[in-house]
Amino acid sequence: MLYLWLKAFHIISVVCWFAGLFYLPRLFVYHAQSEDAVSKERFSIMERKLYRGIMGPSMIATLIFGGWLIYLNPGIFSQGGWIHAKLTLVVLLIGYHHMCGAQVKRFARGENTRSHVFYRWFNEVPVLILLAIVILVVVRPF
Repeated sequence: MLYLWLKAFHIISVVCWFAGLFYLPRLFVYHAQSEDAVSKERFSIMERKLYRGIMGPSMIATLIFGGWLIYLNPGIFSQGGWIHAKLTLVVLLIGYHHMCGAQVKRFARGENTRSHVFYRWFNEVPVLILLAIVILVVVRPF
């Protein structure tokens, strides 16, 4: 029963983390388009609160619950390569998360050098990773 509770909390944490991963780059798009100081300050505050208040704790919870699930079921590594591929994508997602954090700091310092078009493409990265992870977990192609 503990395993099912942990799985539920892992999924909830993943949903919260991805909500932030989808929304923060969208804020970057709007921030890059803003021209007045009031808007820039407002976006910096929104980005900081989203990153620190939602995304960070959600990522940590995702990793804790996911690690706990693996600890309780180490045999998952003998079910095929899908879990290795999924964990590789999770590592890439953690890197993306930290790239977002670095960008939050750049915007806060007024040092953004990228256009809103860049952030529109940047915003698609977590979508592709989510698609791959869900397919790996559900279909288990290898």
